[in-house]
Amino acid sequence: MAIHPTSFVAAGAVVPESCTIGPFCTVGPNVVLGERCELVSHVVLDGHLTMGDDNRVFPFTSLGCSPQDLKYRGEATKLTIGKGNTIRENVTVSRGTAGGGGETTIGDGCLIMAYVHIGHDSHIGNGCILPNGATLAGHVTVEDHATLSANAPVHQFCTIGKYAYIGGGTTITQDVLPYSLTSVRRENRAFGINKVGLERKGFTPEEIKQLREAYRLLQASKLNTTQALAAIQEKVAVGEFGERVAYLAQFIAKSERGVIK
Repeated sequence: MAIHPTSFVAAGAVVPESCTIGPFCTVGPNVVLGERCELVSHVVLDGHLTMGDDNRVFPFTSLGCSPQDLKYRGEATKLTIGKGNTIRENVTVSRGTAGGGGETTIGDGCLIMAYVHIGHDSHIGNGCILPNGATLAGHVTVEDHATLSANAPVHQFCTIGKYAYIGGGTTITQDVLPYSLTSVRRENRAFGINKVGLERKGFTPEEIKQLREAYRLLQASKLNTTQALAAIQEKVAVGEFGERVAYLAQFIAKSERGVIK
């Protein structure tokens, strides 16, 4: 096991022999690491933290420390991180709170860039990209393959849908539609679908065509959101729209904060 002599690994921590712990790291007693994880240097792992295989954590990152919530009273809450993630410099991820479900989670294959903050009880899916300075308040959900841009703050209890792309500096206070390009150019709004991103993720031309038609109903028709949702659901029911659009309809229907159109 490669542990630098300046680092501290508490008794009780589970660190496989395949892991590498660089200089000046601190690993708490309730931390469980997967195989081949690397802590580059000056990393703090605390609380009930479980991390999967093949994660790489860069300097001055803090994972699993107590949540920034005045209601927190030291409960044994958790942070769970999947496998194959890259977590860059100065990232902070808080563990959960008892009132918010008790757990913060990060999926597999995410790129979390420098100075990102992920608040308590947030849930990050698989393949997500959170660029420099993105800030997630507590109770935020980022679904699979969503991409934020630099310095984008997200209000608590918001959900960012699958494959969504958010422009730099955009303040998110409502749910972000799946597949959408959402930006703060003049005001927060969705500028259609993220066509290039969806093509790169293997969406078929027919799926992209259906999503464009669904977005026309949402954005370019004279229908309000409720009416547009009903029209989309009707087309899903008769088979004109497939599972991608069905997920979009489900996302809108269950939104509690409203969606950015």
